[in-house]
Amino acid sequence: MICRRSFIAAGAALAYARGARAGLPVPPDRRIAFRLMRHGSPIGTHTVEFRGDGNTLLVDIAVEVRVWLGPIPLAHYFHRSRETWSGDRLVSVQGQTDRNGRQLNMAASWDGRGLAVHGTGTSPYVAPSDAYASTYWRKASLFGPLIGTQDGTLNRPSIVEPGVEPVRLASGVQTRAQRYVLSGDMNVELWYDETDAWVGMRFEADDGSTISYQRV
Repeated sequence: MICRRSFIAAGAALAYARGARAGLPVPPDRRIAFRLMRHGSPIGTHTVEFRGDGNTLLVDIAVEVRVWLGPIPLAHYFHRSRETWSGDRLVSVQGQTDRNGRQLNMAASWDGRGLAVHGTGTSPYVAPSDAYASTYWRKASLFGPLIGTQDGTLNRPSIVEPGVEPVRLASGVQTRAQRYVLSGDMNVELWYDETDAWVGMRFEADDGSTISYQRV
């Protein structure tokens, strides 16, 4: 028989779990994956993987892009970053990027004042308290300054919400999602479904082509 105290404790644990999911939208399978498309052809992948250890959450991001003209490689982009969360606080970020042979990196760690950031694209600084990493898997992070995970640059984009519209997934199925347009310091379009899950992205590459993300 389950005693009343056990029932209350179980209810409290469930409420905490629901709250944690609301603050940090970790998917049930602990993975987000996208197929990257350019001119109708796949050129790469973007994955986000989550690992938990007690109150700590590790978020590992990997992006791999290769663009070919027949057998000739035209461009490549490789990126790895890791976020560490303690409860609902982002306490560190590290990122390394190979952008067509150009090496970029950044690191940020909580020092009591905020996230102390340094990177190849910026002088050292302490980020504002409402700043988060530009990793996009958490919709709530869009509404403050964004710390670039390539080189540490602090971005303050403007954001508008044009409305809900259909978004095509990699399976060919369409889902309805809210569109967000970030402009100014950075230019990118993002889509989140009714559960706030990240389901799409689109931006213009350096060569003027459009890169779109299709959720796998």
